[in-house]
Amino acid sequence: MKALIEPLKQIIDERGKVMHMLRCDSPLFKQFGEVYFSLVHLGVVKAWKRHLKMTQHFAVPVGQIKLVLYDDRKDSTTSNQLEVHELGESNYSLLVIPPLVWYGFQGISKESALIGNCTDIPHDPDESERLDLKNDVIPYHWEAKICP
Repeated sequence: MKALIEPLKQIIDERGKVMHMLRCDSPLFKQFGEVYFSLVHLGVVKAWKRHLKMTQHFAVPVGQIKLVLYDDRKDSTTSNQLEVHELGESNYSLLVIPPLVWYGFQGISKESALIGNCTDIPHDPDESERLDLKNDVIPYHWEAKICP
């Protein structure tokens, strides 16, 4: 799955900055479900999860994360492929995670990273699946502190 990534606009002046995330006229936007934020500390890994129906739109306005995607969809042109991305203040972008793609992330900045996620449907715990950090499905090894 070649991740859809869109550099995001920042308006910077001597007072600080405005960091855009997602607009309704963006080609990456389909519909609104909910917006929520996750905080992840340095070295902590939150993995593996996938949604069955939900599309997610991640942006990291504070700190930095490593985000790993794994596509095990049988009919996908990128089946069994991994992608590793760094998102954060130095690479401020929007990354789209489609349904049925496994993902996990790790805080890699000294300060805690803040992840903004705009989804296309409201959260429903019955439409997601999880795997243990160490599993026989995803060929990726995290070297970090592990959290559920």
